[in-house]
Amino acid sequence: MSDIPWWGLPLIAALFALAGAAAVQLASARNDYVRSRRKRTRRWYEERKEAYVSLLSVFERDTYRLRAAYDAGEKAVPVLTYMDEVGPALMQVRLLASGPVRSAALAVHVLLQKLHGEMNPAAVVGVEPQIHFRELLAQVPLVMQQFEAAIRDELRIETAPPPPPADAESRSWPRLRRPARTAPLDGRAEVGQDLKA
Repeated sequence: MSDIPWWGLPLIAALFALAGAAAVQLASARNDYVRSRRKRTRRWYEERKEAYVSLLSVFERDTYRLRAAYDAGEKAVPVLTYMDEVGPALMQVRLLASGPVRSAALAVHVLLQKLHGEMNPAAVVGVEPQIHFRELLAQVPLVMQQFEAAIRDELRIETAPPPPPADAESRSWPRLRRPARTAPLDGRAEVGQDLKA
């Protein structure tokens, strides 16, 4: 007779079943956590990218309009109209962005706001409004580049493509070889047939 009591085997089987169920639950919970974290990361990235692209497009459109109005000799769009256009996109960036991106966006915004205001630095002796406007307008692309660089840093956007793997040749598909051409027989070229001796 065995020294194991009659209830020992069912108890061990139940313990193993419970341990298996607990392991499955833990693995499932971990997979759910990883999946939800991946979704949050993707949503974080997409929300910021959309906000930054919309603000960049508003800034570009406004800069183009300012330059076209300056070249045509017309007055720029009033500040309130500019604020109505840029307001929603700028608020979204101010809510979502990190410190460097927010500062760079506000630097572009302040510069464009100055360009929409009255270009009348009358208190400064020797400054002409036209030259002052042209100098400020020339600074816009430089400040925009700083904004774009801050966005690339935050979103980890790389401008260079990733390097190819070291063993790229060994992983590539084998090249298909053409059948060897043989010397023409009777004036015709035959492909893939050996010359018979």
